[in-house]
Amino acid sequence: MVLSVVAGVLIAVGLAGIVLPVLPGPVLIVGGVALWAVPRGDAVGWWVLGIAVFVTVAGQVAKYLLPGRRLKASGVPTRTLLAGLVLGVVGFFVVPVVGLFLGFVLGVWLAELARLPDSAAAWRSAREALTAVGASILIELAAGLVATAVWIGGLVVG
Repeated sequence: MVLSVVAGVLIAVGLAGIVLPVLPGPVLIVGGVALWAVPRGDAVGWWVLGIAVFVTVAGQVAKYLLPGRRLKASGVPTRTLLAGLVLGVVGFFVVPVVGLFLGFVLGVWLAELARLPDSAAAWRSAREALTAVGASILIELAAGLVATAVWIGGLVVG
């Protein structure tokens, strides 16, 4: 019972870590499921853990592949995302938590402003990059929610 509660807390913190990327959300979710499943040592626990790991890994792969294709199709270069990442990290330390998002947006927009002729085109391109990042977060969150649902199903069955 205590392990189930601790596992649930880890999973909840992991889901929050996906939305606010300060904590390693998928790792915490799989860790919470493993904390519940491994001591059980039965088929239900191992199946739940296996499915949760599979769904989480599939979500991690999809979160990079799907938005990446959209970015390549729209013509946003990788260096634009790297500029957003660098300013996002700087922003995280300047303005904790919120600075990550502000810095990323500013970095992407500045990189596109340097690359494109006018600010309207830069904003359209930056918006495309931000949409792809939002889709990436939603894909990761969906995978985390499915892994959580599998764990809850394991609680009910087992």
